Amino acid sequence: MKVKDVYFLKSCLKKTEFPSYPYPEFAFCGRSNVGKSSLINMAMGRKGLVKTGSRPGVTRAINFFVLNENTSIVDLPGYGYAKLPVELKKTFLPMIRAFFSSREHLKLAFLLIDVRRIPDDYEHNMIKFITGNRIPLALVLTKCDKLSNNQLKKNTEKIINALGIESDAIFYTSAKTGRGKKEILQLIDEYRGT
Repeated sequence: MKVKDVYFLKSCLKKTEFPSYPYPEFAFCGRSNVGKSSLINMAMGRKGLVKTGSRPGVTRAINFFVLNENTSIVDLPGYGYAKLPVELKKTFLPMIRAFFSSREHLKLAFLLIDVRRIPDDYEHNMIKFITGNRIPLALVLTKCDKLSNNQLKKNTEKIINALGIESDAIFYTSAKTGRGKKEILQLIDEYRGT
């Protein structure tokens, strides 16, 4: 798939604000500071498309983007950042759940995991919730440029063991080097017609 045009559509804080259109939709989700916004920017080939920050918790709403006038890209807020206000944290999970349980054109969810972290209850619960809603899931390891090949291999083993999955169920990415861009766009292209 070639990215010809991509633009920000809207930010939503509740289900009633979600846009209604017939486009196939692709969601990017994961913990705070996992690199969702940076990865979307890299995959779309646009530096400032999605707001990024050095501090976790920059994405506080569900942000919708339109790709090539026929596909929707969705950046979900990260979860688990301790310094966010309690009231805001309380709204995140219900908002994310409302998104996954209500979007009829959602074709695929990308669950991002920092390759340097071992997944815990959050990732297990997200996998269960997403697949429980019959949404195909791609597991994406982010920030792979930060580890040597040897460390990458060791951490991958720990992650697949923690999740109880096969190694071919994940793929590597780096917003910094562009690694994984081709795979993300191929998956979007592949699932668009399903």
